[in-house]
Formats: sequence, structure tokens, C-alpha cells
Amino acid sequence: MDYGSYGSSLRDLPRLRSSRRRRASSWDRSGGNDDRITVEPGATALLADIDGAGSINHIWCTVARPLLDGPDDVEADYLRRLVLRITWDDQSHPSVLVPLGDFFGVGHGRTVNFNSAPLQMSPQDGRGFNCWFHMPFASGARIELVSEMERLPVFFYYYIDYETYDDSRDDLGYFHASFHRENPTDGRPQGDATLREHLVEGENLSGDGNYVILEAAGKGHFVGSVLNIRNLRESSEWNWYGEGDDMIFIDGEPFPPSLHGTGTEDYYNTAWCPDQAYAAPYHGITLPGGANWSGEISMYRFHIEDPVTFERSIRVTVEHGHANKRSDDVSSVAYWYQTLPGVPLRLPPVDQRLPHP
Repeated sequence: MDYGSYGSSLRDLPRLRSSRRRRASSWDRSGGNDDRITVEPGATALLADIDGAGSINHIWCTVARPLLDGPDDVEADYLRRLVLRITWDDQSHPSVLVPLGDFFGVGHGRTVNFNSAPLQMSPQDGRGFNCWFHMPFASGARIELVSEMERLPVFFYYYIDYETYDDSRDDLGYFHASFHRENPTDGRPQGDATLREHLVEGENLSGDGNYVILEAAGKGHFVGSVLNIRNLRESSEWNWYGEGDDMIFIDGEPFPPSLHGTGTEDYYNTAWCPDQAYAAPYHGITLPGGANWSGEISMYRFHIEDPVTFERSIRVTVEHGHANKRSDDVSSVAYWYQTLPGVPLRLPPVDQRLPHP
């Protein structure tokens, strides 16, 4: 990919460029070693406020609660209570609005070591978060951490590495990320149907009722998603959560869409009802669930080499179980680039974001 004189990647490393590297971080301004900010419950911390044209190239952060004398489960769901909010070019609404943990690639308020090309959670125990999505802007960037904690402050350590340029490029899209959740999805009771009839038979010839990962308007390209499932069907019978076809509708096209797939695990580039953790540059399973696919599942698929372009709109969906028959706790993060302004993002209230008990 050509960024003019602002190249990245191994192929472009030899290219000389004219830019200025800058960093916003939580370094201790007193010269000591307290290299963090303290974000009080209900507060919003301004992490970076950048004027002019540039591009954010890398974000690293880690977060912790104070050491507790009592139970360690006090607001242990903090990764869903903290929200990353990014606004470009003085727009009236943000283009990134996602719970902190989910943004960096793992759902359910969990952390685990994994590595992909754009997102990573690094040791210890996945608590070092990294993002390498490039995020260009024309006149400014505002990055904030919003705390919806009720009882505890958090300690937040961060780097935001960026470049500034003399002018902007008209052909670069603005990075976006949004969070969505349905808990539970609108499935169907099994009733008198056999298990096979309920989980793998039936028809969906419209896409109506699919779980929606992204719905956006403008010109741009979709570059990936994280999908999280909490299996709510408690059964000793075969309890596979998948079989839901992916359906991506571009520019308002009717059913069947141009991009119609064959099943949840297929779209996320795995196969045969996987129950193993796996991490690759563009796809992986960070949380594979427990026995019989119980509990918490999290997976990712990034369209780095194969972005999904759209001229006017895009609707990225997946069935929740074949023919939308399963009723599970499903959440997701979508990542995409597009023109401004986009459709205002909506984030569920904090009580509707918290992980399933």
C-alpha cells in the first residue's frame, strides 16, 4: 500500500520520509517513577489532544485496580466499564467508542496472551495491550479514556505513538471501531424438534434476524471484527454454538448478498467445531470455551489483505446458530475505515455491557 512518503511495512522501511515522530504517554512529569495516571470513578481522562495532520501508528497501554484488602472481585469487570473514545478532526461525535478490553481483541472482560497483526495482548497474562492499526487524521485527534467504574479508581499506563505531517492526504479513510451486544440473541425454543433439527436444519433466505456486527454509511472498507459468545444453552447434549452463516450486504444490495459464507467458524477461518485456542496474524480463537463449547468464546478475523470495500453503505451480519435458532450472549467489535461524517456510534449503557455472571 502506498502512503506517499509516509510508508510503513518491511517493504517500505528503506524509503526516506518527511514526518515528525511524537508521543503522548503517562510518564511521570516530576521525573519520578509514578508513570501512570489515576482515573477516578466516573471521570474522563484526556490521553492525547493533537492538532494538525498526522497518523496514530501504535497504542500501548495497561490498566490495574488498586490493591484490595477485601475480595478481589470488586469491579473485576473493569475492562467493560472503561471505554476508549477517539474523535477525529473536531467531529461532533467519536469514531471509536468501544470498551477497553474488547477494543484490543478479547471479549468478556478477559485478558489472554495472543498475537495478531493489528492487535495483541502480551504478557503478563495478556495485560499489555497493543494496537498497530494506522489512524490518519487531517486536522486533529482527541483520544480519551472514559471510566464508568462506580467504586474504584484505575491506574492507567499508556503510549500513543504518532506522526505529524505538513498536509493531509485526501485518499485516506478515518479509522472507526464500534461495539455491539445482544444478550440474548432472539433465537427459538427447541420444543418438540430433535437436537439435529433444532441446531443444523431449517432455512434462512432473507438474512432477517441475523446478528449485526456493523452497519455503516459512507465510502470505506471493513477491515475486521472480534466476535464473542457466551454459551447460554446448558446441556449435556451436543452444544455447538456455531453454524451461523456470515452475510455481508454492500451498498444496500438485496439477499443473497455478494459475500455469503458457510458458517461462523468458517468465516473466522477455522474448521470442524474448534475448541482450541489459536492465534495467527489475521484470524484466531483467543477464548475457545470449555467442555462441550460451554462458557466464554472469543475469536477474531481481520481483513488486512482483503478489505471489504463499499461506496455507500455496509451491513456485516452473521446468523446466531443456523437459521438464527440459538439464544446466546453475543457481542462484537467492528473495525473499518470510512469518510467523515459517519453514522453516530451507540454504546450500550454500562449495565448492558458487563460480562455474563
